[in-house]
Amino acid sequence: MNQTPSLRLAAVLLACLLPSACSTSLHRASSKEVAMIEPQRETGHRGDDDLLTAGLGLAGLRAMVPPAFAEVANPTAAELRRRAIWNNWRGIADLSASGGYGQVYGSVAGVPGREFSAFATVAGASQPHRVLVQVPDAFDQAKRCVVVTASSGSRGVYGSIAVAGAWGLPKGCAVAYTDKGAGTDYYDIDTHTGVKLDGTRGTLEEALAFRPDVDTGASGVAFKHAHSGDNPEADWGRHVKQAAEFALSALDRAFPQSAPFNFDNTRVIAVGISNGGGAVLRAAELEGEWLDAVVAGEPNIYVPGAGSRTLYDYTTEAALLMPCALLHLPADSLPQPPVRAQAEPLWIARCAALKQSGLVTGDNTKAQAESAYQRLHANGWTDQALTAGALSVGFDLWRAVAVTYASAYARSPIGQHPCGYSFAAQNPDFSPRAATQAERSAWFADGSGIPPGAGVGIVDTKLAPPDFTLPGLQCLRGLPEAPDDSAFKRGLAQTRAAMPRKGLPVVVIHGLDDGLVPPAFSSAPYVATAQAAGRDVAYWQVKHAQHFDGFLALPAYGARYVPVLPYVYAALDQVAARLDGKAGKPADAVIEASPRGTGAVEAVQLAIPAQR
Repeated sequence: MNQTPSLRLAAVLLACLLPSACSTSLHRASSKEVAMIEPQRETGHRGDDDLLTAGLGLAGLRAMVPPAFAEVANPTAAELRRRAIWNNWRGIADLSASGGYGQVYGSVAGVPGREFSAFATVAGASQPHRVLVQVPDAFDQAKRCVVVTASSGSRGVYGSIAVAGAWGLPKGCAVAYTDKGAGTDYYDIDTHTGVKLDGTRGTLEEALAFRPDVDTGASGVAFKHAHSGDNPEADWGRHVKQAAEFALSALDRAFPQSAPFNFDNTRVIAVGISNGGGAVLRAAELEGEWLDAVVAGEPNIYVPGAGSRTLYDYTTEAALLMPCALLHLPADSLPQPPVRAQAEPLWIARCAALKQSGLVTGDNTKAQAESAYQRLHANGWTDQALTAGALSVGFDLWRAVAVTYASAYARSPIGQHPCGYSFAAQNPDFSPRAATQAERSAWFADGSGIPPGAGVGIVDTKLAPPDFTLPGLQCLRGLPEAPDDSAFKRGLAQTRAAMPRKGLPVVVIHGLDDGLVPPAFSSAPYVATAQAAGRDVAYWQVKHAQHFDGFLALPAYGARYVPVLPYVYAALDQVAARLDGKAGKPADAVIEASPRGTGAVEAVQLAIPAQR
């Protein structure tokens, strides 16, 4: 039977009668247990439903269609979990037959065990974040290990399973996840329904992962990253630490005979990629020696100076200028996004609209494209980043990110986006409509945490010809010009990172061709600042690597780029060996990786750095 927080705290106070137990136990109660929202959920996953792939295995993860629901409009919690795991694996890893996953690097072997999940709230937040801990049956109680991770992008709580789970679970470590205050717990305003702890839909009478304030007459869809009112990015590091604390609590519950599990007797390694990489670096700056090592892949991280730029700054710049600038690059130099043929006429229209707005010069498309290219180049964009950025242009990702982050930084209530955007299910002409029951039921599993996608689109109230999305983008681009005391500017300032704790081993990995989070704006200035401050940070710069391993299944991308995940796993191997006293610190490296071309990935092509 679960104790209430007050009963557990009373038990801890009784434990304080023993001086040796008092300090540690009281800290664990106040920071770990009392902050957790009950109830907690425990489920077993064995046989044809394991922790790592939900029983799908490599073949099931490679399937081109998602796992089906027996009742499309009423999926079970188990069906939603399996489909969420399928979506998140495919969104992060290259699972193509020639990509090497499961043969050259990585593992999808079945791992039986238990999951513990809860809603947790950091101090001062109005909405919870999800925390989930996977405890393998083969957990090594003699060599206690927790791998803590945060989802990439705005993904749901399984968003880092291919990053942390694939490395930690086969090694007998527990793996702790957080959606870091974002995720796929979409709230349907029209029906006033949200998502319960098990992923199924629920009403306001039930415990929901996200319960926003909704004005009478509002309609559409709300989601935590945009509408929580908490600016989740400001608390990324605290989300990670709280997930680690929840892991210790879950291990106490899983192995009561071996309790207590605490930061003094359990190794904790943090790992994440993209926004998850930024989150674990933010965790690295928190006080206390609770964390033993950090591995951050392609991190979205900002420290002022040395060329560093906020994600919002370069995202809104790319949203405006990159569609035009790409026309300056030879078409055969670009790995073609799937929608290039349909998008190019829009890129030409963007050039003309930019000229009319005074943002580029030139009397024809060629000259205007060169002007846009030169502006981006002068602001630090490399040809490699522009080339890889074609994918984000083709999928309208720059606008999607800017719209959501503008709302988060401004802490905008529903219906009060600073540039008038909202979110809803849409008709073919992009007009808003009510979501169907089938759409709502699948959001937890199919959403990415940032529309458009999973039947939810961006509603732009500023649409106007000839370049319909340009007025809204110009509004987004202008928000940083607001007074310093504006809600938006205060929220943006809260994304500034500090240095990791002295003596904490950190490895940062970044592809030099990254077109979504260019290293020149993020990891390079962060590492330079950290190393100048005497911090224990190693930097691996990978040639021919871009941001999205999941898109390497597209032939043009797989031929041109190497995956990032092998380097994340290798860095984890190296920091673990260092913590075991078997090797020295990982060294800085510029990695001469070789793309596979028309062949298959081989280990020698990855050129993984040797450990000293």
